[in-house]
Amino acid sequence: MKLRSILLVLSLLAVLSAYTGGYLYYSSIKDFALKEAERQAVVRLELITKNLSSFLSENIKVVKALAGMNELLEMLIRPGTQSQRKANEILDLYKAALQVDVCYLMDYKGTTVASSNRNAPDSFVGKNFAFRPYFQEAFHKAPATYLALGVASGKRGAYYSYPIFEKGEDIPIGLVVIKGSIELIEKELSLLKEEIVLVADPHGVVFISNVSDWLYKVIWKISSEDREKIAKSRQFGSGPWEWIGMKPKEDNYTVDESGVIYQMQKSYVDSENYPGWQVIHLRSLKAISKSISDPLFKIIGPLVLTLCILVGASVFFLYRKASLEISQRKSVEKALRESEERYRSLYHNTPAMLHSIDLSGRLVSVSDYWAEALGYKRNEVIGKKLTEILTRESRRYAEQTVFPDFFKNGFCKDVSYQFIKKNREKIDIL
Repeated sequence: MKLRSILLVLSLLAVLSAYTGGYLYYSSIKDFALKEAERQAVVRLELITKNLSSFLSENIKVVKALAGMNELLEMLIRPGTQSQRKANEILDLYKAALQVDVCYLMDYKGTTVASSNRNAPDSFVGKNFAFRPYFQEAFHKAPATYLALGVASGKRGAYYSYPIFEKGEDIPIGLVVIKGSIELIEKELSLLKEEIVLVADPHGVVFISNVSDWLYKVIWKISSEDREKIAKSRQFGSGPWEWIGMKPKEDNYTVDESGVIYQMQKSYVDSENYPGWQVIHLRSLKAISKSISDPLFKIIGPLVLTLCILVGASVFFLYRKASLEISQRKSVEKALRESEERYRSLYHNTPAMLHSIDLSGRLVSVSDYWAEALGYKRNEVIGKKLTEILTRESRRYAEQTVFPDFFKNGFCKDVSYQFIKKNREKIDIL
C-alpha cells in the first residue's frame, strides 16, 4: 500500500475514533441529563403544585369572613335600593382588596342580587347560577370551591362560595361568591419557557396551561359518555373539547400527534377542595437535549476546532514530508536503475569472459562474450556449477585453491582456467 494511502487511512481512523469517542461521551452525558431532568421535574412539579394549591385556596377563609358581613345579610332579609347600595360597597371593597375578578351575592334561588361588576357589560346582577355546583354544594358543604369557565363573562375563574344564615337559623337564605382570576394565577406560577404545565379536571380537560392552544381540550382520548358529562356540567363552555393527541408511553413518557416525545410527571392539586384535579408537567426530549448540547458545544466546540486544526496541520505536514520522501526515493530508484542498466550494458558488451557465482559456486550470470566464446546459450549454464564446465585439473584447482581464497578475501586475480566448450573443445582463459 502506498504511503499516501496509509496516511489517509490513519487520518480517517483518527477522525472516526474521535467521532466514536465523542458520541459515546455524549450518550453517557445524555443518559445522565435525562435522569437529572427527571429529578428536577419532580422537584419543579412539587413546587408548582404547592404554589397552585396555595393560590387556589387563598380565598377560602376570606369568603367565610365576607359571608359574615351584616350588609350582605341585610340585603337578603330586606332587599331594597339602600341595602343593595351598602352590599355593593362591601363587595367592591373586598374585590379591590383581594384583587379578584368579581364578588357577588346570590339569594336562596341562585339569582345574583348584588355584584361588584354591576356596571360592566357582562354584569352578573339578575342572572341565575343555581346550576353551578358551588351554589348547590354551599348549602351542604361550606365553603365550596369550583373551577370553571364563566357563563356570562367567558373568562376562567376559581369560585369560592359560603352560605349566609339568619341569626339562629340552620337553612341558608343566600350565599356570597368570590371569583378569582385564573390568568393572574398563571402569571404568579412563573412557569419556565422550556416546560409545559397543564392543570386538568378528572376527565382530562385542560383548564390551566402555559400553552394557550391546549385550553379546553382533553389530554387523553375520552369516551362519548365522558364527553356528554362534560357538556351537561357546563363547566368548560360549549365544547367541542378536542383531543390534544397525547398518548402515554412507558417510563413516564408521552408523545403528541406530531411525534414529539415528552418527559412527564403528574401530581394532584389539593384533593380536599379540588378532588381528581391533576397537575401535569411536560418537557420535550428535544428541549432536554438542547440543554445538554448548547453548553457542551460552547465548551467542547473550541476544543474540537483546535483539535481539527492540529490534526489537519499534522496530516498536511506528514503528507508533505511523505511526498518529499517518495520523490527522493523515486529519484534514488531511478538512479539505481540507470546504474544497473549501465552495469549490465558494460557486463554484457565488454569483450571479456565475465561471470558471477553464488556461495555454492553456481553460475548466476554470464556475459554475452562468455556465452559466445564457449558456445552455450545463457539458459543452458545458469544454475550449473562453474566447475562442471572446467577440465579436471582446473576443477581441482578452483575447488581447493581459488574458491576458498576468493570467499575469504573477496577477490582473486591472475587466475587461469581451462574451460570445456559446448563442442568439447578446451580453451585456456586467464
